[in-house]
Amino acid sequence: MRKSGSIRLIVTIFVAVAIGLFLTGMSMAGSLEPSGTPAPTMKTLDQIPPTWDQVLPASERFVLVMGGAGVLDKETGLVWEKSPSTGIYIWVNAISHCISDLNVGVRKGWHLPTVEQLASLVDTSGDSLKLPTGHPFTNVQSSGYWSATTYPSSTTVAWGVHFGDGYVDAYAEANYYYAWCVRGGQSHDAY
Repeated sequence: MRKSGSIRLIVTIFVAVAIGLFLTGMSMAGSLEPSGTPAPTMKTLDQIPPTWDQVLPASERFVLVMGGAGVLDKETGLVWEKSPSTGIYIWVNAISHCISDLNVGVRKGWHLPTVEQLASLVDTSGDSLKLPTGHPFTNVQSSGYWSATTYPSSTTVAWGVHFGDGYVDAYAEANYYYAWCVRGGQSHDAY
């Protein structure tokens, strides 16, 4: 019986200390009401990252960012070069161009997009360019653009998107096509 009394005493002391610490913490916590306006890091509902289920008109979809050098796509959350290079590259050089050469809006961190990311810009209702009517991009060619996505059945082929006809197709890696670099999202390891 003596042992049982000691255990009760220890449990009672432990509970009393725990309650004391809890009440002290609660009194220091303060009010749950906001103390002022939201901090600049807080997001409004229209700034929450997209889920790819939206279909927005170009005037709402694309926002110039990075001093006008980049374009935020609010449907995908990706930032595209506003004016992609007019140089043509073999596949491996297109990858290198985006990763190591590109400095847009005084920022690095660009990569060659996946085929899905690149194809997300296609609007098949467009006339000469298969881009959404009213898009803000300049220097986009009515031709093929490389993606970082390799073709599954060949080690010398990668996917690309042709903005003249909107087709997604496989291109031999030794051929020359354009590169349109992107920030955000994820790219395949192309090496």
